[in-house]
Amino acid sequence: MSDPFLFSCPFLRLIWRIGLYSVLVTASVANMAQENFDRITVESFGTLDDGKAVQLFSLKNRSGMTVEIIDLGGIIVSLEVADAEGVFADVTSGFDIPQTYAEGAGYMGAIIGRFANRISGGKFSIDGVQYSLAQNNGDNSIHGGLTGYDKKIWNTEYSTDLNEARLVLTTVSPDGEEGYPGRVDVTVVYTLNDKNQLVIDYSATTDKATVINLTNHAYFNLDGHGAGSILNHEIRINADRYTPVDSTSIPTGAIEDVSGTPLDFRIAKAIGEDIESSHQQIQFGSGFDHNFIINHASPEALTLAAEAYSPKSGRVMNVYTDQPGVQFYTGNFLNGSLVGKERAVYDSREAFCLETQHFPDSPNRPNFPSTVLRPGDRLETRTIFEFLTRRARGSL
Repeated sequence: MSDPFLFSCPFLRLIWRIGLYSVLVTASVANMAQENFDRITVESFGTLDDGKAVQLFSLKNRSGMTVEIIDLGGIIVSLEVADAEGVFADVTSGFDIPQTYAEGAGYMGAIIGRFANRISGGKFSIDGVQYSLAQNNGDNSIHGGLTGYDKKIWNTEYSTDLNEARLVLTTVSPDGEEGYPGRVDVTVVYTLNDKNQLVIDYSATTDKATVINLTNHAYFNLDGHGAGSILNHEIRINADRYTPVDSTSIPTGAIEDVSGTPLDFRIAKAIGEDIESSHQQIQFGSGFDHNFIINHASPEALTLAAEAYSPKSGRVMNVYTDQPGVQFYTGNFLNGSLVGKERAVYDSREAFCLETQHFPDSPNRPNFPSTVLRPGDRLETRTIFEFLTRRARGSL
């Protein structure tokens, strides 16, 4: 209630206004501190055996979600999100030192290029000219060859605004690198926003006709990295069709319906429900390791491709992309030989991947969407990993 005497005295009115102004300034400063918290911090992640320094960039949003990325391979080394109780945990597999990443280690968390997934025989042709690649997966080439984008030190810039943090990585892939034609200039932008979305924007140009297929190879466990089996996780994949493979995981060229097969994830089901099926496709992949053809309402529209849910933690991960396919891989070839962060041992089926992509072996399959990039054109594609929570139900 106002005091009549206070407002009848000019001096007291002045003191009252000064006090109110002080309160408003204090509140404003507090709000500014909240708005201007460190959305990005930078520190050393150590050095490689060849002496190259590796930097770690930590991006944070207002709710506390944090993603850590290194300039080696643009690798996501950790991603902390809250569970249904508000408890944060790192949900990606990874390592504590950069040299482990540089030696391969399952491509965990890395940008993959120049061509993600497999190319049969390590060969393809463009305009009648045949190119030969490094064969680093039996007779096939996989994930860019012996020294792919995952092993490069990328150039970096970063910026923030009131709603997001952005890390921009750039690199040049010279003509002939790993056998691929054309110089390719590549940019990958990681954006963490306040909607708990990690947005990955890829772009590339070339000076000579080439093939390109970019993705990120993060391994997820929504109960926390090193938390054990992901067979209780429930997956829904927005795909009526998939590209079946042969015994070497190369697409046969056919496109088949998922209906009536263990690869039908149109209605969410536990990963473990059909992973031991005798179906030939499951036997070939020792589990799920397949490219699903996303149901796009229109070509290249940003679409919900997949949803993963842990009934134990209540964490939900939605994957949106404009790419035509997504590779669902259930960590079948992890075998306990990789020791990760906090001495976690990564064993079979303890993490999964949802790699947005063009189809494997597209350069040799004219009925698949083209991956050819020509001078004057620009590759532009976006993938979003969105994290939500739902009521936890406990282990299945």
